[in-house]
Amino acid sequence: MHSSPDQTALPDLPAIQALARDDMAAVDALIRNRLASDVVLINQVAEYIVGAGGKRLRPMLLLLAAGALGHRGPDAHQLAAVVEFIHTATLLHDDVVDESDLRRGRRTANAVWGNAASVLVGDFLYSRSFQLMVELDRIEVMRILADTTNRIAEGEVLQLLHVRNPDTDEAAYLRVIERKTAVLFAAATRLGALLAGADDATCNALHDYGLNLGYAFQIADDVLDYASDAQTLGKNLGDDLAEGKATLPLIHAMAHADDTVRNRLRSAIEHGDTDALPDVVAAIQSSGGLDYSRSRADEYAQAARAALAELEDNAYVAALRGLADYAVRRDH
Repeated sequence: MHSSPDQTALPDLPAIQALARDDMAAVDALIRNRLASDVVLINQVAEYIVGAGGKRLRPMLLLLAAGALGHRGPDAHQLAAVVEFIHTATLLHDDVVDESDLRRGRRTANAVWGNAASVLVGDFLYSRSFQLMVELDRIEVMRILADTTNRIAEGEVLQLLHVRNPDTDEAAYLRVIERKTAVLFAAATRLGALLAGADDATCNALHDYGLNLGYAFQIADDVLDYASDAQTLGKNLGDDLAEGKATLPLIHAMAHADDTVRNRLRSAIEHGDTDALPDVVAAIQSSGGLDYSRSRADEYAQAARAALAELEDNAYVAALRGLADYAVRRDH
């Protein structure tokens, strides 16, 4: 076991992004190049959503995991692009299913071009990601990504079953998070280890890191929906409630409310009633729902850091630890 380095010296997000900058520039160039289609609408929609940027966390995770084990190169760039294409396809489909009109503070593709174009361009991105992974001609890579995209699709259907369902409990909520968010994080970090030629134990450790990071990231995200605003978060406060999604702060409040408040919360979820938002926020605050959810996110972030314990320490491993910290400390 390697001694644990000073946890106070974790790199922040800008330092982590700086470490990955050259590799991410190569990934971005590859993404732009491989998005191209002779169908103009595909180019327009794909460029719009990929050009929206965001933090590109998933492809960066793959590059950092590979770098942590001493591997950098074109195969890592290509797989990082695959991961981003898969993620982007799920965003396009998600926004249609959720009927969202805002993401990261700007209009969603479905708000601009309509649902049909968004779904079909999402399909294009999925199939393009499979073309890219097949080019690498590594059956284990294809198996991981095929399994992962299938799990994500299951997660999207599972989430649909829980929309406007006030009986969603913490276990059901975590099952959705696992499939919708955590499995793609875990695939990214496992693939980074695989490209580096790591042994099974190391690949599994990086997988566990990614999985736990995904849980931490999503729970923290769901806290922000009740503790932030459109300026910082880029989506409207209470969007999850409007979509009838019971996330952990609200699930906790339901479990700890008296019958009167619980019935009010049930009704708010069943009807996606944003008029009830003040009552919902008050119930979440009085139950300690945000603190509870933050502590759950912290537990997952700690588990993510613990999964790295056996790795030889270097700047990339420190960056992975820093991302676990960032996941639960960010404000958007």
